[in-house]
Order: sequence, then C-alpha cells, then structure tokens
Amino acid sequence: MTSDRSNATRRRVLLGLGTGATVALAGCTGGGGDGGTDTATPTGTATPTETPTETETEEPAGTANVRVGHMSPNAPNVDVYVDGSAVLEDVPFGAVSEYLEVPAGEREVEITAAGDPDTSVFAGAVPVEADTDYSVVAIGEIGDMADQAFEPLVLEDDNSDPGGDTARVRAVHASPDAPAVDITVASSGDALFDGVAFGDAGYVEVPAGDYTLQIRGDTDSNDGDVVAEFDVSLAGGQVYTAFAAGYLTPDDEPADTPFDLLVSQDTGDGMMEMDPASVRVSHMSPNAPNVDVYVDGSAVLEDVPFGATSSYLELAAGDHTVEITAAGDPDTSVFSGDVTVAAGTDYTIAAIGEIGDDADEAFRPLILEDDNSDPGGDTARVRAVHVSPDAPAVDITVNSTGDTLFDGVAFGESGYVEVPANDYTLQIRGDTDSNDGEVVADFDVSLNGGQVYTAFAAGYLTPDDEPQDVSFDLLVTQDTGGMS
Repeated sequence: MTSDRSNATRRRVLLGLGTGATVALAGCTGGGGDGGTDTATPTGTATPTETPTETETEEPAGTANVRVGHMSPNAPNVDVYVDGSAVLEDVPFGAVSEYLEVPAGEREVEITAAGDPDTSVFAGAVPVEADTDYSVVAIGEIGDMADQAFEPLVLEDDNSDPGGDTARVRAVHASPDAPAVDITVASSGDALFDGVAFGDAGYVEVPAGDYTLQIRGDTDSNDGDVVAEFDVSLAGGQVYTAFAAGYLTPDDEPADTPFDLLVSQDTGDGMMEMDPASVRVSHMSPNAPNVDVYVDGSAVLEDVPFGATSSYLELAAGDHTVEITAAGDPDTSVFSGDVTVAAGTDYTIAAIGEIGDDADEAFRPLILEDDNSDPGGDTARVRAVHVSPDAPAVDITVNSTGDTLFDGVAFGESGYVEVPANDYTLQIRGDTDSNDGEVVADFDVSLNGGQVYTAFAAGYLTPDDEPQDVSFDLLVTQDTGGMS
C-alpha cells in the first residue's frame, strides 16, 4: 500500500471484505482531480457567463455527519472548532464524540488545547460530502521529538447495515510507537487484520459474538508475539471501530499512556460502554497533616489522615488534574499535577515522602496500577509498597518458613506476589543478598482466598530522630473489599 503522507489531512478509502477474510487497505490523498481545467476557463471574454462563477462558489446541498476521536497519547484535552465555532470542548484522550451534523462542503476544522484557543495544534480544511459519515481522528504526537507527527486522520465511515447476524469492525492503528500489527482471534488463530501500520485502517465483517482479539507484531504468517489481547462483544447488525491507541512502551515515551484497544459502536450510542477508571488515594506521608484531595478543581476527599486509604472513586478515562492540600486550607498545596488514567483500570495514588526542606525523601504522589483480578479461590495476591522515608531497602520474609516474599524493596518501589490463603507473620528485614538481615519489625496478617491486598511499609523506623513521632507500621488494605 502506498499513500501520500505529506498532507496534514488525509482521506482513506476503506475496503470491507467478507467474514473471516484478511482486510485489504487502500490509501489516497484528499482533494479533487485534475479533469476540470479546460472547462473552467471560458474560450472567450466578449460574452461573460455567470454560471461558472456560481458553480465555483456554491456550497453543496445537504449535510454530512462528523465525529471526532482524540487518539494522540501525549496531547492534552482538546477543544474542536468547525468554521470558527466550538463544537466539542475538553475532549480527553481516548474519547470519541457522537456524530455532529454539518453542512456538506469544505469545512474549516481547528483543534486547540482545551480552554486555550491560542494554542492550536491543527487548523485546516476538511471536505465532507452530503449523506456521508466521517470520523476525524487526532493521531500522532505533539512536540519536536514525536515518533509520528500530530495530524487529523479523516476516515469515511461505512455505517450501512451489515445484516442481522453480522458485525462490521474497523481497526485503526493510532499507536505512535507500535510497528505494523496483525490482529487475530484467540480461539481460532484467524487473522482479521494483516499488516496494519500507523495511520492505516480497514473493515472486516464477522459473525456477531464475543471475541478475544490478539494484537501481534506483523509477520507473513500472522504468528508474531502477542503484545496485548482484548475481549470485545460484537452485536449483530452493528458497526464498530477499534482504535489501537496509546504507547506500547509508555516508560520510554513522553506520556504515561498505556496501549489500549478503544472500541466505539458507530451505529449505536457512540463509544461502547467504556468502564471508567477507579482511583483511590492513600496518605502515607508521615509528617504531612491531614489532607484534602481535589480532582479537576472539585474536592473528592476531605480531612484524610496519615495511614488512611480511601475507597475507589470512579473517574472518566483521560487526563485529570489532581491537587493535594492541607485539610481545610486550599491555599496550602503540597502537590498539583496531571494524572492520566485508562478505562477499566484501577489505580492507587499514594502520597509519600515528607514535606519540608530537610526531607529524607521529597513529598510526591506515587501512582500505582492495581491488579485486582481474581487470583483464584485458594490464593491471595499481596503487594508490598515501601513508603517509609527513613528506612533502607527491605526484604519481607515469612516467619514460619523463612521464605522470601519480597527482595530488596527500596523506597517508592512495589511489587505483587501470590500466596496460599492463610494467616502469616511477616518479617521486615534489612535487605541482604541472602535475605537473612536483622528483623526490624514483624506483623500478623490474615489473607483470604480470592482477595487482593496492599501492604504499605509506612511511618518512621526511628521516629525519635525524625520530624514527627509516627512509628513504623505495616498498613494493609484489602483492595478487593476495603480496609483490612
């Protein structure tokens, strides 16, 4: 497949193939042809004709349906303007709007940072035809070091009825650091999409049903390594678009936006029922006062004391501004910054470190992605998080057996382990190569089968030498049920 990637706005022709077939992709640039030059220029000037002038300036009759998707993983929330009027505001990454009805013809589209009309990331003309559906998708990255430049990808949507027992699915590759991919069905190994590169898209029709889709590196035989897999439910008579978006390796990229498959139901209510993110907050800063927590300017938690972990709060996927202040004193802010959360994902934001100029560890939020999946009926999953600012790296062992559960966990680090459900005495030791360092504290914990826990090693190991008399403790939360 070839395409002209020099134009900021491209229009792709998408070929939908039959059930089980591999998608073929064809690309072309937007714009008109070259066949009208001779007839556009009159052969004489003595008798001017009005018709050509009227034809050149006349707007096409009818309307088109246009929606916008934000799939640029390092771009802020955006506002979208059409012909100078704001039509969408504060659109987060991963969102797909409903269809908007616009007059057919050439529309001037501008995308700006949300609330900042002077910071434009794209402005240009987008031609739309009457009685046609389009998706205008913001893809690529902003900034000079972008792997793929920011641009709008203009897609013509085939929302015709695929038939009562059939679903039509389009894949769109919008992950700027991912290579070309194949998309296969886990149960059968069938390749639905073959060699889809960044900015490419294509349709396929499949029987309605539930599928596990595997994203693989592109190979001739469609058997590359599976980098991610996603469960989707496809209803008969419906049309879907699956955006492969975010970063495959977010740790190496300018934003911590993990790879995801974001599925919109194009013939229904827009975005499929996309689970919100679930976020909770833990106060593990031993010398900080009680705190209030604000999300996007609204107080969501108040007067949170040291050692407390809140219940999960639901947040829409995307970027959110989080601020932590002294309780009852909104002018005393100890942290303010943006936090990105993905749909259907659980997070813990732990306030760790110390406030003040003489801090051993500076105050900061530690953002953890929580694995609250079922570990199995007879198994418990436990995460250790080291948040004691004066403690060295530690090993955590089981008193009865001497088994090492966690090895060399330093301040700010964390990790999971799965163990049989039971009662345990856990020993906190100074880190050694043989995991037999001096026991500085031990704690009894009861771990139930099928549950997930987080154990915060918090407080001061030597409180007499620190700015606050908050003794070392192991604070255990039951993540799949509340505080233990």
